[in-house]
Amino acid sequence: MSQVHVSNHPLMLHKLAMLREVKTKPKKFRELIREISILLAYESTADLALQEIPVTTPLTQTAGYELKEGIGLVPVLRAGLGMVEGFWEMMPAAEVWHIGLYRDHKTFEPIRYYSKLPVSPTVQVCVVLDPMLATGGTAVEAVQMLKNWGAQKIKYVGLIGAPEGIKRLQDAHPDVDIYLAAIDDHLNEHAYIVPGLGDAGDRQFGTG
Repeated sequence: MSQVHVSNHPLMLHKLAMLREVKTKPKKFRELIREISILLAYESTADLALQEIPVTTPLTQTAGYELKEGIGLVPVLRAGLGMVEGFWEMMPAAEVWHIGLYRDHKTFEPIRYYSKLPVSPTVQVCVVLDPMLATGGTAVEAVQMLKNWGAQKIKYVGLIGAPEGIKRLQDAHPDVDIYLAAIDDHLNEHAYIVPGLGDAGDRQFGTG
């Protein structure tokens, strides 16, 4: 079974409280998502493989390290776009591809409308970026698309998860570790996370 990693870092909790606040405007909301994503990037990449390289300092030569694996960021449109900049600040060489999925408001099931992936994988690790792990349908579909494409190692990174969505993702893809800033209580009758933060896409782009 996959591991669920939930951050309890003080900076994460501080910024998450501001992100939840209904009075937070889109500009500040986007800034907070970028900042939280930087912290999530740090936590979700702790197990990346390294290789040793020689480094020449102003005083002598010593051993250093560089990432051994190529990283691909896969934001789920549109809400996942806000997380890319934070990850890019930590991993500027990461490739970015896009998957478009939206949730049918009656069935709550994902509908695919866009995919921009290379013909075959060019990296060793794919990181799905999707702020809200609610029903889990979108996450399951995004991961399955990457597996069908040939991705070997996949991580899911979000802001907030509901127990229902976490279970669904784990059941469908027990090899995909999950990284979140928080796990909330439950889903309401409209499949929104409670207490949550509302619609992450609308709040980023001012369309709510």
